[in-house]
Amino acid sequence: MDKQFAVIGLGRFGGSICREFAKMGYEVMAVDRDIERVNEYASIATQAVQANSTDEKALSALGIRNFNHVIVSIGEDIQSSILTTLLLKEAGVKRVWVKAQNDYHHKVLEKVGADRIIHPERDMALRVAQLITSEKIIDFIELSNEHSIIEVGVTDKLAGKTLTELDVRAKYGCNIVAIKKDNDILVSPIANVVLKPGDVLVVIGQNKDLNRFENEGV
Repeated sequence: MDKQFAVIGLGRFGGSICREFAKMGYEVMAVDRDIERVNEYASIATQAVQANSTDEKALSALGIRNFNHVIVSIGEDIQSSILTTLLLKEAGVKRVWVKAQNDYHHKVLEKVGADRIIHPERDMALRVAQLITSEKIIDFIELSNEHSIIEVGVTDKLAGKTLTELDVRAKYGCNIVAIKKDNDILVSPIANVVLKPGDVLVVIGQNKDLNRFENEGV
């Protein structure tokens, strides 16, 4: 069940998510009011269904409570987005992520129980800004307003050292959770692994700590 998703709203953002889930081999149910959009994703999603997500009976008929994770990506209809989110949470869906149109929409979604609120343009702008302004960061993923994951290439300063010698957690308050080596990835790497040029560190922590590690440790 952890690998079964439902996407409600098959516009540009919701449709892209459906395609990515399908590429990753996950089961995904695609839902939209527009039959043309539903037909477009019939060959991509595991199941594509025309339904009105603001209708409690329609959601129940979809078996929506059986999905652990539902993404609401309804376009400009903020009212439908809010009502759909409320119905999903009342149905007992554990994780409901919702695309917000603006700050007002965001605030209402928080009040009705959305588990994560997505601002696609804003989130992408932040990611691009982080990548452009840093010569060291290879990739950046925002987890919350305060926490992120970054990928940092091993520099000459780091090469030849072990994780014990770096002592990133004690010095900077963040954690190296994986190391990418060639085509392999070491998850929860051992402390005496030696870093080499070309390796990539996957680091998680508070943004202020990550910035300090980037500026001082790398």
